[in-house]
Amino acid sequence: MKQMTANHLTDAEVIAEFKKDDCWGLCTSIDLKECDPATIRDAEKIHQFVLELADLIDMKRFGEPQIIHFGPNERVAGYSMTQLIETSLLSAHFANDTNAAYIDIFSCKEYAPSVAAEFCRKFFGAKRMNNTVFFRSI
Repeated sequence: MKQMTANHLTDAEVIAEFKKDDCWGLCTSIDLKECDPATIRDAEKIHQFVLELADLIDMKRFGEPQIIHFGPNERVAGYSMTQLIETSLLSAHFANDTNAAYIDIFSCKEYAPSVAAEFCRKFFGAKRMNNTVFFRSI
């Protein structure tokens, strides 16, 4: 697996590299800290987030998102979300105890990772963000 950090390349460079290397998929992992507590605890807001993110990165959703609140203990309790897209998967977990969100966007179709990450940061009102881009090879 080829890995690079989103901070080192522009979206245009990521997409060019993705196409040049004929990668299987593009994965962006987005860690958000100090999110708005009300937003990460609201299933309807998370549903809205999924719809808007899929539209933003031009991904066709396959079915409805699954949004389920669970966790065996307070440290990990919160909503988890999965949304199939025609080119793979959007997923996230929202940790109530720490007001954090962990979001993954995986697609065999290219998209702009920093645009997606910034959208996530703003939507959930995060004060801090770290994101990493991975290219997945055949």
